Amino acid sequence: MAPAEREAMEFDVVVVGGGPAGLAAAIHLKQLNPNINVCLIEKGAEIGAHILSGAVMDPRALNELFPDWQALNAPLETVVTRDRFSLLTRDGYVDVPNLMLPACFLNHGNYVVSLGAVCRWLGEQAEALGVEIYPGFAGAEVLYDDKGAVRGVATGDMGLTRDGEPGPAFQPGMELLAKYTLFAEGCRGHLGKQLEGKFNLHAESDPQTYGIGIKELWEIAPEKHEPGLVMHTAGWPLPTDTYGGGFIYHLTGSSGEPLVSIGLVVGLGYSNPHLAPFEEMQRYKTHPQIAPMFKGGKRLAYGARALAAGGLQSMPKLTFPGGALIGDDAGFLVASRIKGSHAALKTGMLAADAVATALAGGRRQDEITDYPKAFRNSWLYDELHTARNFKPLMAKGLWQGALGFGIDQLLFRGKAPWTLPNSADHLKLKPAASCKVVAYPKPDGVLTFDRLSSVFLSNTNHEEEQPCHLQLADATVPIATNLALYDAPEQRYCPAGVYEIVRDEAGNNPRLQINAQNCVHCKTCDIKDPTQNITWVVPQGGEGPIYQQM
Repeated sequence: MAPAEREAMEFDVVVVGGGPAGLAAAIHLKQLNPNINVCLIEKGAEIGAHILSGAVMDPRALNELFPDWQALNAPLETVVTRDRFSLLTRDGYVDVPNLMLPACFLNHGNYVVSLGAVCRWLGEQAEALGVEIYPGFAGAEVLYDDKGAVRGVATGDMGLTRDGEPGPAFQPGMELLAKYTLFAEGCRGHLGKQLEGKFNLHAESDPQTYGIGIKELWEIAPEKHEPGLVMHTAGWPLPTDTYGGGFIYHLTGSSGEPLVSIGLVVGLGYSNPHLAPFEEMQRYKTHPQIAPMFKGGKRLAYGARALAAGGLQSMPKLTFPGGALIGDDAGFLVASRIKGSHAALKTGMLAADAVATALAGGRRQDEITDYPKAFRNSWLYDELHTARNFKPLMAKGLWQGALGFGIDQLLFRGKAPWTLPNSADHLKLKPAASCKVVAYPKPDGVLTFDRLSSVFLSNTNHEEEQPCHLQLADATVPIATNLALYDAPEQRYCPAGVYEIVRDEAGNNPRLQINAQNCVHCKTCDIKDPTQNITWVVPQGGEGPIYQQM
């Protein structure tokens, strides 16, 4: 069947993604020149629907974007009042005095926020400035001109059947053409991944490395609430050879509710295929120093997402003819600080500066080299350079990594004359037969929960009668390789119960079942699959989670 003809719309700039990077870029373009025609598309049903972060926000970049953000009622309401860093064992803990912590672990002057709420507010500011925002439209395809430069994106077709044919409600996607296109899809962006391959953007950088962050939002008893408390932990429940750590942030809801964000970040470079990040997060809550906080509380929301943690040495080339990568699409997260929203805002602004200059000069679809030059001269580069050895050091294990990073920060102040390399996470798994099986307790339904009840709280929805957005390059690999060698790790690294090995009544003939309707768009499968056989692509626009207060 011939492809349906698509309508086209032309803009000066198209921004793909309505997170902090994309919104900051769109806003700053309008601040620089109100006559620049800016279109922003967001695959979520609304701005903020797919936004998930801890989150403690450094307001430095927001101060630059909106110096009067407080007068504009930005939802940064809970100032950090106390930092606490604990090393956990199974039944005990040791608090590390703040005086002994590197500065990156301290949060004076920062705010505990719902990043989704911040993005919704940014969306309001963008629309007030004249940015055309289209939520529910997923960027599904990069469009190129006859010279190979990016000339925009196409949104996904709607109403396709499972076999990819037009159904009764079929609507073709639209072509959004631009002089420059900025990609702000977040971690492991679908189109960003394609651009990295086409333009060989990782030719001079290390592979990116990732973590998966699993988060819950709770309303707790008022007497157990300490607004502004920021607690980070290392150690249990993760084995000491596995990078990761927990966070517990106390914030106040929009109606004064005593809320706590709790989560666990697990580095995706772990080697034991029996490890399950979701179950590790559930175990985390049972620690005797943590569980009492949630007694009598109510779990309100759940979500998960991958985060790019490789730092400066794992960043791809940022630009290519016709566009650029911004925010976490390029890995702008300061892993040692567990913060990326300020970096995303800053990169969006830097890219906007470069695009506005190019448009003022009558240019189009060339390479905006002013953007990486400005990044190299910015405070953000200095911050990432100081933190560059964090992830490769912590990948060596908790104790060796903590000692090494302590020396790196306290002795060398982040200016050691070496930069340690990163390596790809999907290469790290060992055969299941050589690894210890991890026994996880059953959930009690009060403090600990299963995947499906958790996905329910993420408000995830996908139309089942559409092509599967989790694509296998080779349908034989999940059984012949992943099950045979690694005991099907996709069953455990997915935090949403998407992947399931099913057998016939006799327990034979295993096959991989993909429950794509459960997907919370975390991208972990695209990252951790040991054979890189799984590719995450965008489903129909507007589908996936709808995170509330996350």
